[in-house]
Amino acid sequence: MTNTRPNPPVQPAPPVRVALIEDDPRFSTAFMQALSSAPDMRSAGTAATLSAGLSLLRDSSPADILVIDLGLPDGSGIDAIHAARTAWPRCEIMVATVFGDESHVMRSIAAGATGYLLKDSSAADIVRELRSLHQGGSPMSPLIARQVLLRMRAPASDAPAEPPPLPPAAIPPTTLSPREYQVLTDITRGFSHDEIAQRLGVSRHTLLTYVRRIYVKLDVHSKVEAINVARMQGLLDDR
Repeated sequence: MTNTRPNPPVQPAPPVRVALIEDDPRFSTAFMQALSSAPDMRSAGTAATLSAGLSLLRDSSPADILVIDLGLPDGSGIDAIHAARTAWPRCEIMVATVFGDESHVMRSIAAGATGYLLKDSSAADIVRELRSLHQGGSPMSPLIARQVLLRMRAPASDAPAEPPPLPPAAIPPTTLSPREYQVLTDITRGFSHDEIAQRLGVSRHTLLTYVRRIYVKLDVHSKVEAINVARMQGLLDDR
């Protein structure tokens, strides 16, 4: 009669440690709530500015994943990506931002980002994508993935040469009224519609009228698209 021994218990994998550098308190709160509901993940620290993020990288134990917003109040998140590659070389870096233009995308990837999601994804969706990143994937929003593929795709040798793209100056910039420009600037800074209405001293209905006019003039359908198109046209200062 063969003696059988019970298999040793399988030890659960340690939770994935996730750090966050993000200045938008609403997104930070939603993200941390989604993270706390994921049993296989836990927080490894948060920071709301570039300087605090650099301190986190310097003073804390390395996280498995670092989530970074690019538009920080005291600098660019790309600087944090560079610092993380040195301070936490084994850490995966996920960008979560409203900036979907080619400049930010390619600079982030060149700096060392291994994932890039736009904030039209919910915090819960981003947390789910972190699992893919931790398992060796490179999650990207569809718009970002298409930009990267178009940028990296080499033209076929037998294909006719494509005409050079029009220079930015050949694209007529959209004209926004001073009030529309102020609304768009506040949207870029992360203020909600109610907060912008209060700042301008107008009703929410009036504020939404300004937003609709901006969308029509820029030919967009969302906040993220409006910010990206405005930046490409030079209507907003680049960070």
